[in-house]
Amino acid sequence: MRRKATPLRSPLYFFNFLCFVCLFSAPAAGAQTQPPSVYAITHAKIFTLAGSPIEDGTLVIRDGKIAAVGASVEVPAGAQVIDAKGLQVYPGLFDAVTQMGLSEISAVSATVDSTETGSYNPDVLAATAVSPSSEHIPVTRASGITEVLAVPASGGFDSGGGRGTLGGQASAIHLAGWTVDEMLVKKSVAMVLNWPQIQTQTFDFATFSRKEKPYTEAKQEYEKQVNELTDWLDRARHYAQAMEKGSVSKYDRDLKLEALAPVVRSELPVLVFANRARDIRNAVEFCDKQKLKMVLAGGEEAYKVKDLLRSKDIAVILRPMLSSPPDEDDPYVRELSQPAELAAAGVKFAIASFDNSFARRLGQNAANAVAHGLSHDEALRAVTINPAQILGLGSQIGTLEQGKIANLIVTNGDPLELTTDVKYLFIKGQLTSTENRHHRLYEKYLNRPKASN
Repeated sequence: MRRKATPLRSPLYFFNFLCFVCLFSAPAAGAQTQPPSVYAITHAKIFTLAGSPIEDGTLVIRDGKIAAVGASVEVPAGAQVIDAKGLQVYPGLFDAVTQMGLSEISAVSATVDSTETGSYNPDVLAATAVSPSSEHIPVTRASGITEVLAVPASGGFDSGGGRGTLGGQASAIHLAGWTVDEMLVKKSVAMVLNWPQIQTQTFDFATFSRKEKPYTEAKQEYEKQVNELTDWLDRARHYAQAMEKGSVSKYDRDLKLEALAPVVRSELPVLVFANRARDIRNAVEFCDKQKLKMVLAGGEEAYKVKDLLRSKDIAVILRPMLSSPPDEDDPYVRELSQPAELAAAGVKFAIASFDNSFARRLGQNAANAVAHGLSHDEALRAVTINPAQILGLGSQIGTLEQGKIANLIVTNGDPLELTTDVKYLFIKGQLTSTENRHHRLYEKYLNRPKASN
């Protein structure tokens, strides 16, 4: 039986149609309006790090970039104005070695994705494993850190598992965003290389004691690892040549060798983790021979080879300085005084946290170096523009200049001081919350009911 068609122009049809349109076109309850695209920070003391401080300056942010900065800048019509009289403006701090987003609770392996199995994983990309919802991120940015380098297989307090030789590619990320794509500064910044060591002493977890190994045996193991690394680079060069000159159909695709191609072409630097002077010398010689662009990470004894580093124009990313000296007969300030020595020798360096849990103390790590001979300006540069330049990102971040990404902080004092508060935080030109788990727990237990007598 044929059903009778409903008249399309009946009053009931129009009523239902209007209800449908109103339901889905009206703003949802509690929906947020779009944030302003133009901000103006006025009457602030602005430390651009690209010139002298501006005593009573204005900084204008438009569409995520710094549109203008100076003493006589006009405030655009319609801008959201922040009166920063009595406050200071700085570039956001940059932590150049972390496991941010890769490790949440170091003791819970299911929350740690900072390393892969095997010794050679050049195709591993840190960005693919970063968790934007990590609780470490808001805690870290509340201390004025606006971007970090997420580094796989880099060790540190929050890292888990073995490190391997080629650990993968480090990614630079903003500390704000719903997705990794929103957070990215640059997907591939450097290739991680954990330089092999000649280890004559090992730790036996079965007996919880140290074991000695003959030097000749340790040297053979070291040379074997170096030869393996050389073989990987040689094969990567041949593969790169096949990519450039041959047809894709004529060779089997190898993702690991493909990832190493930019390294052997000196397009992607190697972030070499080494601490002892002998290891640093060996790594520098190897990278020089292989024509690799090297950045040293760790560098506990970089001061011993500072002339070599300067002559080869190799920058250093230093570990936190509040650690035990490398040798028992070293002075206790050995690590604390190293930044001043490197600066005096003309070696460019940055200071990084090398983990997540204490990344928030990046500024204070730099301040410790100031107490042991480093100038304040150099310390501030070591956590802002220096890491940006070392990692090839200096044209985007690190200073407050027109056209750069608006990653900046407005504070009530020196960002290297523990007592300084971040009043306003901008990441990619948007005012970003400093609320975090630490603050929530502080408020919770501060206001807990008092026990009755």
